[in-house]
Amino acid sequence: MGVVIRTAGEGDRDLVVRLLDEAFQDDPVSSWVFPGEEYRRRTHHRLMAAFADAVFADGRIDLTEDGAACALWLPVPADEHTAAEDVPAQIREAVDPENERVELIARLTDGIHPTGRAHEYLWMIGVLPGRQGEGLGTALIESVLDRCDRERLPAYLEASSARGKALYERLGFEFTGRALDLPDGPRMWPMWREPQTR
Repeated sequence: MGVVIRTAGEGDRDLVVRLLDEAFQDDPVSSWVFPGEEYRRRTHHRLMAAFADAVFADGRIDLTEDGAACALWLPVPADEHTAAEDVPAQIREAVDPENERVELIARLTDGIHPTGRAHEYLWMIGVLPGRQGEGLGTALIESVLDRCDRERLPAYLEASSARGKALYERLGFEFTGRALDLPDGPRMWPMWREPQTR
């Protein structure tokens, strides 16, 4: 039987935040943004909540019916331009005002994000640690990529681990050629996928 996927609603917010918090506790980028296991356990969920709220407002969150995995997608128009308000600074203020890395990661990823073409942006995809390797993430991504292919729309993401990068390559994403090395931290791989003909 296939993976059942539904669009998350506002009533799923707490579930989505808990899922992302648990899924990304050991992620290299999350560990860089929130160094120290105890600090990360206390604070990381606030960043996941800010991300979820932003996507509930402007994008779509796909959730497996059993609540074990979710994907956060944002449609990016071709003429996307930076808003007048300083979103990275606002996120830092809301999440952890003393942690400059909360703001820095937003600025750095924004700086490498492709512009000039409308695309779907896979901001985050999280699978509960005990459920990884079951194909849940692949099912979540493929459901949107199928639509991208039908609508001739590219897709974009930043891989935060070599394992993730390999999965995305199997799904047709290609490394853009310009990695993002976080200061004294891990590498991220920006990846782009042209719509494919099946």
